[in-house]
Amino acid sequence: MGQFRARSLELIEEVGLAHLADKVVGSLAYGQKRVLELALALALDPSLLLLDEPTAGMGREDVDATIALVKKVAKGRAVVFVDHNMHVVGSLADQVTVLQQGRILAQGSYEHVRLNDKVITAYLGHAHA
Repeated sequence: MGQFRARSLELIEEVGLAHLADKVVGSLAYGQKRVLELALALALDPSLLLLDEPTAGMGREDVDATIALVKKVAKGRAVVFVDHNMHVVGSLADQVTVLQQGRILAQGSYEHVRLNDKVITAYLGHAHA
């Protein structure tokens, strides 16, 4: 087990959890557990990182901290993520793909997609189009 300790400490430092290194995972707050999950994903130094709603269930403060963390760990790797929180999407995505019933509804930059009439109608209804 000692052979993995240095790498473990390096990873929790990278994600900002070093001050909690002596805590049992079950005692961590929800947002901290999500951040620890990201550290686990980084353990193998992937060139592609897949994230499914990385901020789901978090409060605004934790969401913003997670956005900053994802930006930090994205350097040098591709990140693909699924999220319904448009603040998160707008903060992180270079390219956005909107799906409706499994089909591509729109693709492009966040600004392009968020102003797309089909996207507005599909997700906000006809009154907003």
